[in-house]
This record gives sequence, structure tokens and C-alpha cells, in this order.
Amino acid sequence: MDQFKDVASAFQCPGTCLGEAPYGSGHINDTYRAVYEQDGREVHYIHQRVNKNIFKNVPGLMDNIGRVTRHQRKKFEEAGADDLDRRVLTLVSTVDGKDYFVDARGDFWRTYVFIEDAVGIDVIENTGQAYESAKAFGEFQCQLADLPGRLHDTIPDFHHTRSRFNVLRAAIDADIHGRADAVKAEIEFAMAREEMVDVVIDLMASGGIPERVTHNDTKLNNVLIDNATGKGMCVIDLDTVMPGSVLYDFGDMIRTTTTRAPEDETDLSAVEMDIEYFEALVKGYLETASGFLTAKEIELLPFSGQLITFEIGLRFLTDYLQGDVYFKTHREGQNIDRCRKQFKMVESMERQADAMQRVMEKYQ
Repeated sequence: MDQFKDVASAFQCPGTCLGEAPYGSGHINDTYRAVYEQDGREVHYIHQRVNKNIFKNVPGLMDNIGRVTRHQRKKFEEAGADDLDRRVLTLVSTVDGKDYFVDARGDFWRTYVFIEDAVGIDVIENTGQAYESAKAFGEFQCQLADLPGRLHDTIPDFHHTRSRFNVLRAAIDADIHGRADAVKAEIEFAMAREEMVDVVIDLMASGGIPERVTHNDTKLNNVLIDNATGKGMCVIDLDTVMPGSVLYDFGDMIRTTTTRAPEDETDLSAVEMDIEYFEALVKGYLETASGFLTAKEIELLPFSGQLITFEIGLRFLTDYLQGDVYFKTHREGQNIDRCRKQFKMVESMERQADAMQRVMEKYQ
């Protein structure tokens, strides 16, 4: 890559860069693992080009990440934690002391110390992984509960479910691709659940639950799991860390971790929320987060799964009606299959609401 020599020389990475290769499974930013020779040994760094088309205020985003990671490090130091460089992401400064570099094309780059001997897991294999990821995200939120000052909104209204619902309604009315008749059942499903979209928004507006620092992308592979111990080590992918509700984070954990079915599963009989995975999430999360959560936040944790799964389903349905313009698709009808999977998960959570409540009572 022509730009890479400039990028490598822009950051304070000691030694000689021997090369780089694409790394990870992310779809937003361009990520490379670089190999440096330092005093006769190989050391790895992550060089990452931030997608400025998605993130309109990259300096604000990087200010968020710098503040968050330094606050986390301070918390780990105060707690006497070992292996600090594997517990929190470490930004490498540029040669002029900044947290990011802008290349000749106007692209934004950042560099992290690579965390060795740990991996992000894309498809859940057991309840232990659910427990460890939830425990790590709960600790992350707890550490940031007293972060001074408000973070930047990297994507405004990211989880504003009312806005998402209104955009869907407009897409139905416009029906620019003539697809609405083919998805009447999905539209009826969405319209029948309109009352849930304002629950968290209204509570936050009224002060019924507090605004928190939240991750906003709490899927399993955003916690690095130690290869040797299976323990959750480090929360990564901090681009969407911003003000929000803990319910958004826990809800997305439920959505992404309690089923092994692919996002576009077409056999809906295979789509079910696994109550054992849910219990593992609750156990791990409350171990680290219960000390700062309010009673109302804890009460709404099971509902949060329905809300966020419904919200993502709304987004897939909207994109299908608008002509598949936002989410990447690889085949015809993929977005509506994604929507149907989300809505089936909502149904499964509704059906198991009593069982979910019993789990909550067990760990409160």
C-alpha cells in the first residue's frame, strides 16, 4: 500500500516496520496488523484507517477514545490489575503527540499496541464465552461511570428507536421500489409493537434512568478472550462509545449472543433465544455492573433485548423497502431475511419473558 510507509513513520513505533497485512473481520474501518523489528524481536501494532464516510467527526471520535482508554487505564492501575497492556487498548501517539494522523489523501489513521494471545470470537460456542463477554462489558461501563465531562456523539441518534420507527413508516408510505406488498406480515409485526419504541427514550428524557457512557456495539467479538484461560481480557472497537443507556448495550448482548443462527438465517425454525446463554449474560454482567446500576435499569434488562432486536429489525426492513442502500447485501432478499430473523428473535423473547424474569430474580 503506497500510503503505508507514511503511516508507519507517522507514529511512535520503535524499530523498523517489516510489513503489514489486513486483520480482523470488521466491515467499517480498514485494519492492518503491522510487524516491527525492535532489538532483534518482532513486535506487532494495529494500524487502522477510520471510515470518515461513516464517522463524520473523526477528531471528536478520537478524543472520545483517548479519554476513555486513559480513564480505564487509571482505573485498572488503582485496582492493582496485572497485565495492563492486555486489559485496555493503548493508543500510540504520532511523532507530534497526537492520537491520530491525517495522510495526504485526507484519511484518518490511528495505531494501537497489538494485544497478543487473545482473540475475538465471531460465533458463540458455549455459555462461558457469554459470561466472560458480559462481565467485561459490565466492567467497562462501571469504569466509565465517573468519566468527567460528556463524550461526543459519534453517530447522533444511533439508538433513537422512535426515529428509526418513523423512518420505516416513511419508507412504507413512499414504497419507491414497490416492495411493501411482499412484506405485509413484517410491516404488521412492526406496527403492532410501536408502543415499545419510546420506553427508554422517554425514561431518559424524564430522568427516570440516567445517561451513561456506553459501548453501543456489544457483540461477542468486541471482547478479546485470552487464549490460555478463556477469560475476557479487553473491550475493543470503541468507535461508537458515546452517551447512551446501559440498556442499549445489554440489549445488543442479548440480540447477538443468545443465538447461533446467522444474521440472515432463512430457516426461522432454527432461530430461538437460548435461555442458558441469557442466564450467562445476566450472571456475568451483574457481577461487574450491579454496583452502579439503578433499580429501574436492572428491571428493564430483559426488555432491552426485545427493544434493540426490534430496532435492528426495523432498520433491515427499512433498508429493504428503500432498495438495500445502507447495509451491504450479497444476494437478493438478504435484508428482508435479516429482518425476519430479528423479528423471530423478538417473538422468542416475548414467549420466554417469564423465564427471563426468573433468571433476573435469581441473580439480583
